[in-house]
Amino acid sequence: MNYEKLIESVKKTGKLLLASDAAERGSFLHTVASNVHTLAFDYLDAPIAVVGSRNWITPAAEMEELYFPQTEWIIDTVHERILPLQGYSPVTVQTTGEMLRKNRLGV
Repeated sequence: MNYEKLIESVKKTGKLLLASDAAERGSFLHTVASNVHTLAFDYLDAPIAVVGSRNWITPAAEMEELYFPQTEWIIDTVHERILPLQGYSPVTVQTTGEMLRKNRLGV
């Protein structure tokens, strides 16, 4: 993992969103987020956001859109947790409150 490239990017933007089709809970992206947080804390203007698949068993192909990250999940995460996008209305709920609710449900 080349952390230098990520840190260069964080120094320029002050922000970081990590996305993967792996299940979000316990994913490698949380390790990356933790390391970048430690290495580039002074440059961050917003919390590092991680977007991954739901924390369930992989469902049947017909349910892919409910399980794997979709474009709107990423855009809504940017809007709700990193930087509000002017004139944008979220399609999904990606707030920290929703994260806590899903954690309580084990999802």
